[in-house]
Amino acid sequence: MQKRPLGRTGLSVAPIVFGGNVFGWTADEKTSFDLLDRFFDAGFNTIDTADVYSAWVDGHEGGESETVIGKWLKRGTVPRDKAIIVSKVGYDNRGKKTGLSAKWIAEAADASLKRLGTDYVDLYLAHQPDDAVPHEETLAAFDRLKQAGKVRAIGCSNFDAAQLQESLDVAAKTGLPRYDVVQPEYNLYSRAKFEGPLADLCTREEIGVISYYALAAGFLTGKYRSKEDTEGSSRAYRVGDYLNDKGFRILAALDEIAVETDAEPASIALAWLMRKPALTAPIASATKVSQLETMIAAADLSLSDDQMKLLDEAGA
Repeated sequence: MQKRPLGRTGLSVAPIVFGGNVFGWTADEKTSFDLLDRFFDAGFNTIDTADVYSAWVDGHEGGESETVIGKWLKRGTVPRDKAIIVSKVGYDNRGKKTGLSAKWIAEAADASLKRLGTDYVDLYLAHQPDDAVPHEETLAAFDRLKQAGKVRAIGCSNFDAAQLQESLDVAAKTGLPRYDVVQPEYNLYSRAKFEGPLADLCTREEIGVISYYALAAGFLTGKYRSKEDTEGSSRAYRVGDYLNDKGFRILAALDEIAVETDAEPASIALAWLMRKPALTAPIASATKVSQLETMIAAADLSLSDDQMKLLDEAGA
């Protein structure tokens, strides 16, 4: 499978990243192993996780996803150097302030490495901005991790264009490493946070982009078309936000292209993202192998210019 360079990091990723938020949550350990085995067998190579996954579940503390990934890595079915592991630090955990202080980053990184059972993380991201900590302190903490060989590359998630530019300016002024990857929310429905200034900045500065919520919490699979469809779903609280005129326009466009291509709506939604020039790879999750096959199929799906235009207009 053809890999894509991830900005200036020196890393090359397959066109879809597996979203590991489901591991230890809606996918138990055995299922997670099966999903990861199939994902890598298909030629993909990157897993996204975070130290806070899945603290939102009652009885969980955060780190459950990293623990499952660590156990999978220990099996050795995929050599460590063939798997790109992305993790994140600094997202508040059930009201507990974590943030991007140097002290917390050092502690959290070691804890993540222990759970993952590895000496290094390929890509380590600031999970969200922390206005209480100067960029210089955070970047210096990341620099120490890089110098120690614990992290290969760094990036940020949920930063807007102004916040990213400020961090780049600080890095240039101080000689500290800059964020070389951005992880924004971006999908057919939610486009405003990335398209425009942030996408332009990433393109101009050769910053890699791996976007989350690629399938809008499952809405873009076409499975949810009414509030009744969301009952009992672990993501019902998010899917309801898309059940409106705009959401139905997008589903109609996906349905039309599904007839033309004989592809699933989820595959089409991912293929749309993969054609966006500022994006390196979308992040998508699966809790069943059948769902994973839809993700895999997206990598081989080529949308026409007319189909791209139809989707662009439906989600405008």
